[in-house]
Amino acid sequence: MTVYLLTRVVRWGSGLLLILFVSYAMMFYGAGDPIKRMFLDQEQGSLVLEEDVLEALRKKYGIDQPFPEQFRRYLAKLAVGDLGFSIREKRPVNRMVQVRLPISMQIGVAAVLFMVIVGIPLGVWAALRHNSVVDQFIVGFIVFINAVPIFVITPLLLWFLVVVVGIMDVPYGWKGLFHGQVVLPIIVLSFGAMPTVIRQTRAAMLDTLSQDYIRTARAKGLTSRLVIFRHMLRPVLIPVLTSVGLIMIGLVNGALFIELIFNIPGFGHIAITALRTVDYPVIMATVFIGALIVMVGNMLVDLAYPLLDPRITR
Repeated sequence: MTVYLLTRVVRWGSGLLLILFVSYAMMFYGAGDPIKRMFLDQEQGSLVLEEDVLEALRKKYGIDQPFPEQFRRYLAKLAVGDLGFSIREKRPVNRMVQVRLPISMQIGVAAVLFMVIVGIPLGVWAALRHNSVVDQFIVGFIVFINAVPIFVITPLLLWFLVVVVGIMDVPYGWKGLFHGQVVLPIIVLSFGAMPTVIRQTRAAMLDTLSQDYIRTARAKGLTSRLVIFRHMLRPVLIPVLTSVGLIMIGLVNGALFIELIFNIPGFGHIAITALRTVDYPVIMATVFIGALIVMVGNMLVDLAYPLLDPRITR
Protein backbone atom coordinates (compact mmCIF):
# COMPACT_ATOMS: atom_id res chain seq x y z
CA MET A 1 0.00 0.00 0.00
CA THR A 2 2.86 2.39 0.80
CA VAL A 3 4.48 1.76 -2.58
CA TYR A 4 1.10 2.30 -4.22
CA LEU A 5 0.68 5.71 -2.56
CA LEU A 6 4.28 6.84 -3.19
CA THR A 7 4.02 5.90 -6.86
CA ARG A 8 0.90 8.05 -7.24
CA VAL A 9 2.44 11.01 -5.42
CA VAL A 10 5.58 10.93 -7.58
CA ARG A 11 3.51 10.55 -10.74
CA TRP A 12 1.22 13.50 -10.05
CA GLY A 13 4.04 15.65 -8.67
CA SER A 14 6.14 15.21 -11.81
CA GLY A 15 3.09 15.90 -13.95
CA LEU A 16 2.41 19.15 -12.10
CA LEU A 17 6.03 20.23 -12.52
CA LEU A 18 5.84 19.55 -16.26
CA ILE A 19 2.65 21.61 -16.56
CA LEU A 20 4.26 24.52 -14.75
CA PHE A 21 7.36 24.33 -16.96
CA VAL A 22 5.38 24.34 -20.21
CA SER A 23 3.04 27.10 -19.01
CA TYR A 24 5.89 29.31 -17.85
CA ALA A 25 7.72 28.78 -21.13
CA MET A 26 4.61 29.83 -23.03
CA MET A 27 4.35 32.94 -20.90
CA PHE A 28 8.02 33.78 -21.42
CA TYR A 29 8.18 33.20 -25.18
CA GLY A 30 4.57 33.79 -26.15
CA ALA A 31 2.31 36.75 -25.45
CA GLY A 32 4.92 39.51 -25.29
CA ASP A 33 6.28 41.96 -22.75
CA PRO A 34 3.53 42.65 -20.14
CA ILE A 35 5.17 45.90 -19.04
CA LYS A 36 5.22 47.23 -22.58
CA ARG A 37 1.62 46.16 -23.16
CA MET A 38 0.54 47.80 -19.92
CA PHE A 39 1.75 51.24 -21.03
CA LEU A 40 0.88 50.92 -24.71
CA ASP A 41 -1.48 53.55 -26.09
CA GLN A 42 -4.10 51.38 -27.84
CA GLU A 43 -5.30 54.20 -30.10
CA GLN A 44 -1.95 55.49 -31.31
CA GLY A 45 0.06 52.28 -30.89
CA SER A 46 2.89 54.09 -29.08
CA LEU A 47 4.37 53.80 -25.60
CA VAL A 48 3.45 56.40 -23.00
CA LEU A 49 6.67 55.89 -21.00
CA GLU A 50 10.35 56.03 -21.86
CA GLU A 51 12.28 52.79 -22.41
CA ASP A 52 14.48 53.30 -19.34
CA VAL A 53 11.40 53.58 -17.13
CA LEU A 54 10.01 50.39 -18.66
CA GLU A 55 13.31 48.63 -18.04
CA ALA A 56 13.20 49.69 -14.39
CA LEU A 57 9.72 48.24 -14.07
CA ARG A 58 10.86 44.98 -15.68
CA LYS A 59 13.65 44.75 -13.14
CA LYS A 60 11.25 45.52 -10.30
CA TYR A 61 8.97 42.62 -11.22
CA GLY A 62 11.85 40.29 -12.07
CA ILE A 63 10.94 39.70 -15.71
CA ASP A 64 14.24 40.99 -17.08
CA GLN A 65 16.08 37.77 -16.20
CA PRO A 66 16.68 34.77 -18.54
CA PHE A 67 14.05 32.04 -18.61
CA PRO A 68 15.91 29.48 -16.40
CA GLU A 69 16.51 32.08 -13.70
CA GLN A 70 12.92 33.31 -13.78
CA PHE A 71 11.54 29.78 -13.60
CA ARG A 72 13.89 28.86 -10.74
CA ARG A 73 12.81 31.91 -8.75
CA TYR A 74 9.18 31.15 -9.47
CA LEU A 75 9.51 27.57 -8.15
CA ALA A 76 11.38 28.81 -5.08
CA LYS A 77 8.56 31.22 -4.24
CA LEU A 78 5.94 28.61 -5.03
CA ALA A 79 7.59 26.17 -2.61
CA VAL A 80 6.89 28.58 0.28
CA GLY A 81 3.34 29.36 -0.87
CA ASP A 82 4.07 32.64 -2.66
CA LEU A 83 2.09 32.92 -5.91
CA GLY A 84 3.74 36.17 -6.89
CA PHE A 85 2.70 39.80 -7.24
CA SER A 86 0.06 40.93 -9.74
CA ILE A 87 1.50 43.40 -12.25
CA ARG A 88 -1.90 44.85 -13.13
CA GLU A 89 -3.61 44.82 -9.73
CA LYS A 90 -0.40 45.74 -7.86
CA ARG A 91 -1.13 43.41 -4.95
CA PRO A 92 -0.12 39.87 -3.94
CA VAL A 93 -1.80 37.14 -5.93
CA ASN A 94 -2.31 35.17 -2.70
CA ARG A 95 -4.79 37.79 -1.46
CA MET A 96 -6.71 37.68 -4.73
CA VAL A 97 -6.92 33.90 -4.60
CA GLN A 98 -7.89 33.79 -0.92
CA VAL A 99 -10.94 35.94 -1.65
CA ARG A 100 -12.07 34.38 -4.94
CA LEU A 101 -11.11 30.69 -4.73
CA PRO A 102 -13.49 29.75 -1.86
CA ILE A 103 -16.44 30.99 -3.93
CA SER A 104 -15.50 28.77 -6.87
CA MET A 105 -14.79 25.83 -4.58
CA GLN A 106 -18.25 26.09 -3.01
CA ILE A 107 -19.90 26.09 -6.44
CA GLY A 108 -17.67 23.23 -7.63
CA VAL A 109 -18.37 21.02 -4.60
CA ALA A 110 -22.10 21.71 -4.92
CA ALA A 111 -21.97 20.80 -8.62
CA VAL A 112 -20.15 17.53 -7.85
CA LEU A 113 -22.73 16.61 -5.20
CA PHE A 114 -25.52 17.40 -7.65
CA MET A 115 -23.91 15.21 -10.32
CA VAL A 116 -23.49 12.31 -7.88
CA ILE A 117 -26.99 12.57 -6.43
CA VAL A 118 -28.65 12.85 -9.85
CA GLY A 119 -26.23 11.17 -12.28
CA ILE A 120 -25.55 7.85 -10.53
CA PRO A 121 -29.24 7.04 -9.80
CA LEU A 122 -30.17 7.94 -13.40
CA GLY A 123 -27.44 5.63 -14.71
CA VAL A 124 -28.57 2.78 -12.42
CA TRP A 125 -32.22 3.34 -13.34
CA ALA A 126 -31.44 3.32 -17.08
CA ALA A 127 -29.51 0.04 -16.76
CA LEU A 128 -32.24 -1.64 -14.72
CA ARG A 129 -34.81 -0.56 -17.35
CA HIS A 130 -32.57 -1.45 -20.29
CA ASN A 131 -34.18 -0.79 -23.71
CA SER A 132 -37.33 0.54 -22.09
CA VAL A 133 -38.90 3.98 -22.55
CA VAL A 134 -37.11 5.16 -19.39
CA ASP A 135 -33.74 4.00 -20.72
CA GLN A 136 -34.33 5.65 -24.09
CA PHE A 137 -35.38 8.90 -22.41
CA ILE A 138 -32.24 9.00 -20.23
CA VAL A 139 -29.99 8.17 -23.19
CA GLY A 140 -31.71 10.88 -25.20
CA PHE A 141 -31.09 13.31 -22.35
CA ILE A 142 -27.37 12.44 -22.48
CA VAL A 143 -27.25 13.01 -26.23
CA PHE A 144 -29.06 16.34 -25.86
CA ILE A 145 -26.70 17.62 -23.16
CA ASN A 146 -23.65 16.55 -25.18
CA ALA A 147 -24.96 18.10 -28.40
CA VAL A 148 -26.11 21.48 -27.09
CA PRO A 149 -23.35 23.83 -25.83
CA ILE A 150 -23.62 25.31 -22.36
CA PHE A 151 -23.80 28.84 -23.77
CA VAL A 152 -27.04 27.75 -25.47
CA ILE A 153 -28.46 25.77 -22.54
CA THR A 154 -27.89 28.66 -20.13
CA PRO A 155 -30.16 31.23 -21.83
CA LEU A 156 -32.76 28.51 -22.47
CA LEU A 157 -32.85 27.65 -18.76
CA LEU A 158 -32.94 31.34 -17.87
CA TRP A 159 -35.88 31.89 -20.19
CA PHE A 160 -37.74 28.86 -18.86
CA LEU A 161 -37.13 29.39 -15.13
CA VAL A 162 -37.36 33.18 -15.06
CA VAL A 163 -39.86 34.04 -17.80
CA VAL A 164 -42.02 30.96 -18.35
CA VAL A 165 -42.20 29.41 -14.87
CA GLY A 166 -41.24 32.53 -12.93
CA ILE A 167 -39.77 30.71 -9.94
CA MET A 168 -36.66 32.87 -9.66
CA ASP A 169 -35.18 36.23 -10.54
CA VAL A 170 -32.30 36.55 -12.96
CA PRO A 171 -29.28 35.15 -11.04
CA TYR A 172 -26.55 37.77 -11.01
CA GLY A 173 -23.65 38.14 -8.60
CA TRP A 174 -22.84 36.15 -5.49
CA LYS A 175 -25.06 36.16 -2.42
CA GLY A 176 -23.87 32.96 -0.78
CA LEU A 177 -24.11 29.24 -1.45
CA PHE A 178 -27.52 28.88 0.18
CA HIS A 179 -29.16 31.69 -1.76
CA GLY A 180 -31.72 30.68 -4.37
CA GLN A 181 -29.84 32.41 -7.19
CA VAL A 182 -26.97 29.91 -6.99
CA VAL A 183 -29.18 27.00 -8.07
CA LEU A 184 -29.02 27.75 -11.81
CA PRO A 185 -25.20 28.24 -11.96
CA ILE A 186 -24.74 24.91 -10.14
CA ILE A 187 -27.09 23.08 -12.50
CA VAL A 188 -25.47 24.58 -15.60
CA LEU A 189 -21.96 23.79 -14.32
CA SER A 190 -22.90 20.19 -13.54
CA PHE A 191 -24.40 19.66 -17.00
CA GLY A 192 -20.93 19.60 -18.55
CA ALA A 193 -19.94 16.39 -16.77
CA MET A 194 -23.37 14.91 -16.01
CA PRO A 195 -23.49 12.81 -19.24
CA THR A 196 -20.14 11.22 -18.35
CA VAL A 197 -21.42 10.14 -14.92
CA ILE A 198 -24.68 8.77 -16.30
CA ARG A 199 -23.04 6.98 -19.22
CA GLN A 200 -20.29 5.38 -17.13
CA THR A 201 -22.75 4.29 -14.44
CA ARG A 202 -25.15 2.80 -16.99
CA ALA A 203 -22.41 0.89 -18.84
CA ALA A 204 -20.86 -0.45 -15.62
CA MET A 205 -24.28 -1.43 -14.30
CA LEU A 206 -25.14 -3.35 -17.47
CA ASP A 207 -21.82 -5.20 -17.27
CA THR A 208 -22.34 -6.04 -13.59
CA LEU A 209 -25.87 -7.34 -14.18
CA SER A 210 -24.47 -10.15 -16.33
CA GLN A 211 -22.04 -11.40 -13.67
CA ASP A 212 -22.52 -14.81 -12.07
CA TYR A 213 -22.43 -13.56 -8.49
CA ILE A 214 -25.40 -11.26 -9.20
CA ARG A 215 -27.45 -14.18 -10.50
CA THR A 216 -26.40 -16.18 -7.43
CA ALA A 217 -27.47 -13.37 -5.08
CA ARG A 218 -30.85 -13.19 -6.76
CA ALA A 219 -31.22 -16.97 -6.67
CA LYS A 220 -30.73 -16.83 -2.89
CA GLY A 221 -33.84 -14.65 -2.66
CA LEU A 222 -32.22 -11.30 -1.89
CA THR A 223 -34.33 -8.27 -2.68
CA SER A 224 -33.39 -6.03 -5.59
CA ARG A 225 -32.43 -3.24 -3.19
CA LEU A 226 -29.97 -5.47 -1.34
CA VAL A 227 -28.49 -6.78 -4.58
CA ILE A 228 -27.96 -3.24 -5.90
CA PHE A 229 -26.52 -1.63 -2.77
CA ARG A 230 -24.60 -4.61 -1.36
CA HIS A 231 -23.28 -6.36 -4.46
CA MET A 232 -23.51 -4.05 -7.47
CA LEU A 233 -22.88 -0.46 -6.46
CA ARG A 234 -19.26 -0.87 -5.37
CA PRO A 235 -17.92 -2.30 -8.68
CA VAL A 236 -20.13 0.17 -10.58
CA LEU A 237 -18.47 3.15 -8.90
CA ILE A 238 -14.95 2.16 -10.03
CA PRO A 239 -15.35 3.21 -13.70
CA VAL A 240 -17.24 6.31 -12.57
CA LEU A 241 -14.31 7.30 -10.39
CA THR A 242 -11.95 6.60 -13.28
CA SER A 243 -13.58 9.41 -15.26
CA VAL A 244 -13.25 11.91 -12.40
CA GLY A 245 -10.26 13.51 -14.14
CA LEU A 246 -12.43 14.50 -17.09
CA ILE A 247 -15.11 15.61 -14.66
CA MET A 248 -12.71 17.87 -12.74
CA ILE A 249 -11.36 19.37 -15.96
CA GLY A 250 -14.92 20.07 -17.07
CA LEU A 251 -15.70 21.79 -13.77
CA VAL A 252 -12.57 23.96 -13.88
CA ASN A 253 -13.15 24.99 -17.50
CA GLY A 254 -16.89 25.40 -17.01
CA ALA A 255 -16.35 27.68 -14.03
CA LEU A 256 -14.72 30.25 -16.34
CA PHE A 257 -17.86 30.51 -18.42
CA ILE A 258 -20.35 30.30 -15.54
CA GLU A 259 -18.70 33.00 -13.46
CA LEU A 260 -18.47 35.32 -16.45
CA ILE A 261 -22.12 34.88 -17.47
CA PHE A 262 -23.56 35.19 -13.97
CA ASN A 263 -20.99 37.78 -12.80
CA ILE A 264 -19.82 35.57 -9.93
CA PRO A 265 -16.62 37.00 -8.39
CA GLY A 266 -14.86 33.66 -8.26
CA PHE A 267 -11.58 32.17 -9.32
CA GLY A 268 -12.63 31.84 -12.96
CA HIS A 269 -13.27 35.57 -13.12
CA ILE A 270 -9.65 36.17 -12.08
CA ALA A 271 -8.42 33.86 -14.84
CA ILE A 272 -10.41 35.62 -17.56
CA THR A 273 -9.27 39.07 -16.41
CA ALA A 274 -5.64 37.92 -16.22
CA LEU A 275 -5.77 36.53 -19.76
CA ARG A 276 -7.24 39.76 -21.09
CA THR A 277 -4.65 41.95 -19.40
CA VAL A 278 -1.69 39.55 -19.84
CA ASP A 279 -0.97 39.50 -16.09
CA TYR A 280 1.70 36.76 -16.00
CA PRO A 281 1.76 36.04 -12.24
CA VAL A 282 -2.03 35.71 -12.07
CA ILE A 283 -2.13 33.52 -15.20
CA MET A 284 0.47 31.19 -13.72
CA ALA A 285 -1.45 31.09 -10.43
CA THR A 286 -4.65 30.08 -12.21
CA VAL A 287 -2.80 27.39 -14.18
CA PHE A 288 -1.13 26.05 -11.04
CA ILE A 289 -4.29 25.97 -8.93
CA GLY A 290 -6.41 24.57 -11.75
CA ALA A 291 -3.92 21.77 -12.39
CA LEU A 292 -3.60 21.16 -8.65
CA ILE A 293 -7.37 20.79 -8.29
CA VAL A 294 -7.50 18.22 -11.09
CA MET A 295 -4.50 16.30 -9.76
CA VAL A 296 -5.70 16.27 -6.15
CA GLY A 297 -9.04 14.96 -7.41
CA ASN A 298 -7.26 12.17 -9.27
CA MET A 299 -5.07 11.40 -6.25
CA LEU A 300 -8.16 11.08 -4.05
CA VAL A 301 -9.61 8.70 -6.62
CA ASP A 302 -6.42 6.62 -6.53
CA LEU A 303 -6.72 6.48 -2.75
CA ALA A 304 -10.37 5.44 -3.02
CA TYR A 305 -9.67 2.56 -5.44
CA PRO A 306 -8.32 0.17 -2.75
CA LEU A 307 -11.37 0.90 -0.60
CA LEU A 308 -13.73 -0.14 -3.41
CA ASP A 309 -11.57 -3.03 -4.59
CA PRO A 310 -8.81 -4.26 -2.22
CA ARG A 311 -7.14 -6.05 -5.15
CA ILE A 312 -6.04 -2.69 -6.54
CA THR A 313 -2.77 -2.01 -4.71
CA ARG A 314 -0.38 -1.36 -7.56
